[in-house]
Amino acid sequence: MSHVFPRHTKSELPTAISGEGCYLIDSQGRRYLDCGDAAVSCLGHSNKAVIQAVQQQVEQIAFAHTGFMTSEPAEALADLLIKYAPGELDRVYFVSGGSEATEAAIKLARQYFLEIGQPTRSHVIARRQSYHGNTLGALSAGGNEWRRAQFSPMLIEMSHIAPCYEYAEKTAAESSFEYGQRVANELETEILRLGPESVMAFMAEPVVGATLGAVPAVDGYFKRIREICDQYGVLLILDEVMCGMGRTGHLFACDHDGVVPDILCIAKGLGAGYQPIGAMMCTGKIYDAIRDGSGFFQHGHTYVGHPVATAAALAVVTELTERNLPERAGVKGENLQSALEATFGQHPNVGDIRGRGLFRGIELVSERNSKTPFDPNNGIAGKVKKAALAEGLICYPMSGTRDGRTGDHILLAPPFIIQDSEVDELVVKLKRALNNVL
Repeated sequence: MSHVFPRHTKSELPTAISGEGCYLIDSQGRRYLDCGDAAVSCLGHSNKAVIQAVQQQVEQIAFAHTGFMTSEPAEALADLLIKYAPGELDRVYFVSGGSEATEAAIKLARQYFLEIGQPTRSHVIARRQSYHGNTLGALSAGGNEWRRAQFSPMLIEMSHIAPCYEYAEKTAAESSFEYGQRVANELETEILRLGPESVMAFMAEPVVGATLGAVPAVDGYFKRIREICDQYGVLLILDEVMCGMGRTGHLFACDHDGVVPDILCIAKGLGAGYQPIGAMMCTGKIYDAIRDGSGFFQHGHTYVGHPVATAAALAVVTELTERNLPERAGVKGENLQSALEATFGQHPNVGDIRGRGLFRGIELVSERNSKTPFDPNNGIAGKVKKAALAEGLICYPMSGTRDGRTGDHILLAPPFIIQDSEVDELVVKLKRALNNVL
C-alpha cells in the first residue's frame, strides 16, 4: 500500500523508473512517448549536460539562503536570461515553480505602486479561461472556473475579461483582426469601470495553455493590450510559465507578438524537469522603484535562488540557446501541425487544431459543423488520457475548455528534440486512442 497522497485517489498509475530521450519507461519496461507532461520536458529525459551540471553543483554547494548569500549559478543564469530577454526586462527573481512566479508578480506589482506613491492601485484584471497557478493569489487571477470553484470563498476579488479565443467566440461578421481588437478593448472598458487609479496590472498568457489548449491570440491583440496598459499606467504581466522557454518557437513567447511586458513569468521549460524552478522577470524601472524606495521586496520563500536548481536551469538555457532549440521547436511544430491536420483534419469530432511551435491543441466536439461540445457527463478528456496511456502516449487532455464545465481538448507538448519518426508515432498512437474513445 502506498502512503503517497496522489493527485487522483482512484487512479492506478505506473511507476516511472527511467527516461531516455522523448520516452519515459515504467517498472514493467513499457515505453511511453512523453508529449504531455505539462510542457516541462523541453530537452527530453537524460540530457547529459544538465545531469552533469546538477552533479557538479551538489558537490560544491547544495544550498545557501538568499537572505545571506547569492550563488554563482544564480548570477550566471540571471545574466543569461537578461541577455536574451525582450525590451527592458533587467532583473530576475528565482522561485520554485510557476505558481510562485505569478504570485510574486502580483505582489511586486502592488509593492511597485506603493513605492511610487500610488497606493490606490490594487486591482488585477485577467481573462476568463486562463490559468496562472494554484496558490490562492494565482488562482484568484486565473479564470479556470473548474479549478476555482471549491475555493471561491477564499479567493481575492479580481476582474476577468474575455479571452482571445477565435475558434469559439469570433462572430462570422468579424475579421480576425476586428475580433482581436474588440476583445482587447474589453480591457479598457474594465479599467474605466473600476477607475484607472485603482488598477495595477493586467495578466495574460501569450498562448493559453492547459485551460484552453494552446490558443494563441490573433495578430494585433497584444499590441492593443500594450497600448491600453500604457495609456492608463497599468503594468502588463505576461505568464509564460507553460508557453515560454522556446516552446512556441521563440525563447520568450511574447516575441512572436512583438510586445514587451513589464513583468514576465517563466517556469516549466526553464528547468526542463531536472529541477523545480521558475522565475519572475521585471524591468529596471520596477526594480529601481524598490531599490530607491524601501529597498526590500516584501516577499520570499526558503528555496528562492536555489543553487542546484539554478545550476540545472543554467545548463538548460545554455542547451536551448547554443543548439537553437527554440527555432527547432518552431520547425518541428509546423511538421506536427501538418501531421495532425492530415490525420484529424476531417475527423467528425475534431473541431480545431491550433497552437504555435511544439505547443499544439486539438479541440474535440460532438458535432464538427456546429462546434457543439460533448456533454461533460461523458468525461471525454479523462477517457482520452487513459486510452492514450494504454497506447504508450502521454498527452494532456483537459475538460472545461469552453466555460470551465463544457468542452474538451488535448494539449500536446513534446520535447524539442523530437524526431520526425516520433511525430509519426505520436499521431498513430493518438489516432488509436481517439478511435477507442470516440
